[in-house]
Amino acid sequence: MTIRIVRLGTPRASGEGLRLGTVRRPPRGVPKSEFARRDFYDTWLPNLSPSAELMAEGQAAQTDKEWAAFKRKFHAQMKEPEASHLLDLLSAMSHQTSFSLGCYCEDESHCHRSVLRELLTQRGAEIAG
Repeated sequence: MTIRIVRLGTPRASGEGLRLGTVRRPPRGVPKSEFARRDFYDTWLPNLSPSAELMAEGQAAQTDKEWAAFKRKFHAQMKEPEASHLLDLLSAMSHQTSFSLGCYCEDESHCHRSVLRELLTQRGAEIAG
């Protein structure tokens, strides 16, 4: 049983389980009825994505210092009770069932999902590769 960290819109892995979208906005131009069929997500968890303002800051980060500032601010957002409880729940669920979570970004190392990977690991989640 594990959590896979994925890029939304990519083909699902065998046994991946439920796919959770940790994005602020749904995919543009895709009818809601097709989100899962097109491998975006089955369930939407926008509370695990950066605020719109912080997302813009992260996308604009050009230097290691700017990326570190984004990560610090996103860590702070994930300490808010609702997000923190969701992270605790996902960590616990990773020991019982397989599922995935993700974002649209191509490069995980410059995406908030890399921070989610860190936060879930710190909570003892079972995370695939």
